[in-house]
Amino acid sequence: MENIKLNNGVEIPMLGLGTYKIGSNDDDVYNAVRSALDIGYRHIDTATLYLNEKPVGKAIRESGIPRDEIFVTTKLWGTDIINNQIQEAFEGSLQNMGLDYIDLYLIHWPVKGMVGSPWKEMEKIYHSKKVRAIGLSNHLIHHLQEVLEQATIAPAVNQIELHPYLIQQDVVDYCSKHNVIPQAWSPLGSSKVPLLKDEVLIWIGGKYGKSPAQVVLRWNIQKGIIAIPKSSNKERQAENFDIFDFELTPEEIQQINDLDKSHRTGAHPDQIEF
Repeated sequence: MENIKLNNGVEIPMLGLGTYKIGSNDDDVYNAVRSALDIGYRHIDTATLYLNEKPVGKAIRESGIPRDEIFVTTKLWGTDIINNQIQEAFEGSLQNMGLDYIDLYLIHWPVKGMVGSPWKEMEKIYHSKKVRAIGLSNHLIHHLQEVLEQATIAPAVNQIELHPYLIQQDVVDYCSKHNVIPQAWSPLGSSKVPLLKDEVLIWIGGKYGKSPAQVVLRWNIQKGIIAIPKSSNKERQAENFDIFDFELTPEEIQQINDLDKSHRTGAHPDQIEF
């Protein structure tokens, strides 16, 4: 596993397990997280919205792995911002997960008219020492600008939809300029965005004996982007994890960049409603 340092010195694994809709019940979620941890994942990503913080936390607690070896991310939902319940929401996540602290707490989506103002509450949570880093999710450049204008503590990460058909290079470059690490959700596309059938990815994978999914995840990591693929299938989890024994050439990185179609699988950050 490769790690990268956040802007406050905290180290975060470059590959994590996403947990959005990875099972139909708590047992499915628990088993998926346990299998990922057994494979070697040390970065688990959840959110209040996912309604699975309890089984995620239980899997982490019962894994037998020291807590300080697992990086845990969860996220603040927009209604808690609107209702001015940011502190309560954070404490609720801690309680749901049964953990003493969270490694990374993110604002899940920007709330219209309230993009920058919640950041002061996030900074209070950071100062409480119950979270090791704070950041954003689904924030475009104009959202980032609003937050940075308010910030005493800069966001550590910005988790966005990012894959070869939506590379969001402008957002990635802006993040890099301001020492904010980009993270990719839906890095392997979806049924709406079947990028793993792309001939370029298949061809590059054939060169290294790797699958298109492994090529895409490696592309993220070599660009300094943390990848958060989701899967409840142990074999698929293991495949996604097996990306640290090869390296793409600069030309191959560019070939994959050139696949960009500005094709979203999720909501546009300016159009999200709560």
